[in-house]
Amino acid sequence: MSKKPSPSNVLEDIPIINATASESQLASTLILAKAAARAAAENKAQDLILLDISRQTSIFDYFLIGTGTSRRQIHAISDEIDHALEALGETRLSTSGYDESRWIVLDYGGLIVHLFDEETRAFYDLEGLWADSPPVDLTDALRNTGAAVLRTES
Repeated sequence: MSKKPSPSNVLEDIPIINATASESQLASTLILAKAAARAAAENKAQDLILLDISRQTSIFDYFLIGTGTSRRQIHAISDEIDHALEALGETRLSTSGYDESRWIVLDYGGLIVHLFDEETRAFYDLEGLWADSPPVDLTDALRNTGAAVLRTES
């Protein structure tokens, strides 16, 4: 005959999420996001913004959004972000929109990179859709790149 569990025994069996572990994961993803932003900036992406969406969704931590001036440039930005993150040991999980190149989405798990042409970015307005997400300061990550960083109010 099994012993009926008491409330305290039941609670002991429930795994407790370690806040430090999730903070550590968030910090790791931030490093990747800043590396992606730098790679984008070095390939002349415009109006870069990194949004911390970790409080709005449990699926992703950050959105990096940037604009390219041509299909060819958007491809180059996408490819260079991929190379930069591969060098850090990160593997892209999926990509979407590469052939059309009006909106390329690169999925790295906690980091989602959105690369747009100007018209498509204005139409979908992800910054407006995720307006409750605070922007991350990219000043240090983009130093000496000459990048145009989108300024938003926190």
